[in-house]
This record gives sequence, C-alpha cells and structure tokens, in this order.
Amino acid sequence: MKKALITGITGQDGAYLAQLLLDKGYAVYGLVRRSSTTDVNDIRLRWLGIADQVRLIDGDLSDLSSLLRAVREVQPDEVYNLAAQSFVKTSWQQPLLTGAITALGCANVLESIRIEKPDARFYQASSSEMYGLIQEPEQSETTPFYPRSPYAAAKLYAHWMTVNYRESFGIHASSGILFNHESPLRGIEFVTRKVTDGVARIKLGLGNDLRLGNIDAKRDWGHARDYVRAMWLMLQQEEADDYVVATGRTVTVREMCQIAFNHAGLSMDKHLVIDPELFRPAEVDVLLGNPAKAKSKLGWEAETTLESMITEMVDADLRRLSAVK
Repeated sequence: MKKALITGITGQDGAYLAQLLLDKGYAVYGLVRRSSTTDVNDIRLRWLGIADQVRLIDGDLSDLSSLLRAVREVQPDEVYNLAAQSFVKTSWQQPLLTGAITALGCANVLESIRIEKPDARFYQASSSEMYGLIQEPEQSETTPFYPRSPYAAAKLYAHWMTVNYRESFGIHASSGILFNHESPLRGIEFVTRKVTDGVARIKLGLGNDLRLGNIDAKRDWGHARDYVRAMWLMLQQEEADDYVVATGRTVTVREMCQIAFNHAGLSMDKHLVIDPELFRPAEVDVLLGNPAKAKSKLGWEAETTLESMITEMVDADLRRLSAVK
C-alpha cells in the first residue's frame, strides 16, 4: 500500500486530494499544526465523509524538527505540500508570516525529504498569482513571473526551491502552477465562496447586500476536485516537471457573480455593492492559463465548467445556511 503525507490536509485541496488518494487505496497521513483548541478543524474532511480514514500527525511548516519526525515516522512514497498562508489579501498585513510559512515552509519540507526519505516524490502547490503583472496574454510554464503580492513572491520562492532540489539533489519534485480553483469547500474569505455564500444569504432573507472590490478582474476558474487529480498525475510520471493546471477560459468576477445570482433567481443590480476598501493594493487584472502541457503529458484536462461549479457552490451554501437558520 502506498503512503502519502499531505500538508494542508484540512484545506480545500487537501480534503479533495485525501479523498482521491483514499479511493486509489493509499494510506493517507495529514500534517496538522496545534492551535489554541485541541479540536482539529476537520470540517472539510467530514463534509467528504473521510475524516475517520485519515491519520493526522502534529507538525508545523515553520518547525523543521517536526517535519523530520513526520517524514521519519510515515516514510511516505509521496508528499504533497499544500499548506500555506494562502489568502492574498492577508499577505499584505502579514508579509513576514507569509514568507515564513508559504516560502520557507516549503524549503523545510524539501529538506526533511532530502534528509529522511530522498526517494519520496514531492508535489509543490505553486500558484498562478506568481505571474502577477502578466508578461504574456496566456500564461504557460515558460511565461516570465512578475509577482504582485507578498503571497505571490513567497510562492515564487517555494517554486524555485522545488526546481533547485530537483536539479541539485535528484528529488522527484514537481510543481503544479494551479490557476484559481474553487468548490463548496472553499474558504469563505475567497471571492467565489464569498459570492455564493452572500447570494445564498440574500436568497434566504439573511442579508441584503454583497460587498465586493474589483469585479472587473479576470480569472481562470476551475474545480478543485479536477485539479487535485492533476497533482496526483504529476507524481506518477517517470520524470518530475512543472505544469500549468487551468481551464484555458477566463471570465470577470462580474460574470461569475451573475451566474450565482441568476441561479438563485435574484437581480444582481439590486444587491451588489462595490466597496473601495476591498480593492487590493496591487491588482492582478487578468490570469489565463495554457494547460496544453498538462493535457499532452499527463492526459489531464478540466472536466467541470464554471457554471456547474458556481451552481454547485450556491446550492451547498443554501443547504448549509438552511440547516442553521
């Protein structure tokens, strides 16, 4: 039986990846950091019905000793580094924490693998935010990076460290440059979930306004359930490499909102409020991924449309809110 160690297992991607690997017969271990409560925030794992099938291990990306112990204990065949300070807006308020966890945390995981299990295969969650001020209309693996936030800069460090460990130490280390990917498990602070939760609240009479910042920003949105499959496929290849994972379609935040409001039978113009306080200090205006390499080498392509994903998210939020109403 193959063993996988996932950092960030309690997040959206970690939960879907754990589900995928369990379905493939893996023993799945998750690294979780201690908080002020002894309860693990396993709500996403419970949502998918897999919480009791995952084995959790104490650890923290900022503590190399805990990572060394985790890798030594598990002896994983595959390590997926999905943990990060992952909210772009917060990275301007907490740039040093973002650097310590999102950037140096990745280096700590790589170093623990190099020391304790150098034949383990490693996946790094890179981000389309690294492209930032885009240098090409469509971003591929060869498009130059221009990060526009502390989060993006931290992800870029982690990305290049992954390349460095692959080239310097022969680690089977791959990076997936994932464009925006969402689901009903997305955190409420991210714009898609903020929209679907807000629309659901308005529909149920629990609110009246949805406040957003720049709704003209364009993004390439896919479903996290599709994207974790690409992560797994990367680690099944004979040679490690880096891949863009995207749909190849970009739409504005405004268009995404319209899908949600239409599905709920609501008028967007009556409820959407533009709040200047919610604009980013430095905006990434448009992101559009070119997934041709992932399609040709991995046999991967996105299967879920934006429309079906947003309606799935609205329906999930309606169920959540109705249950506590």
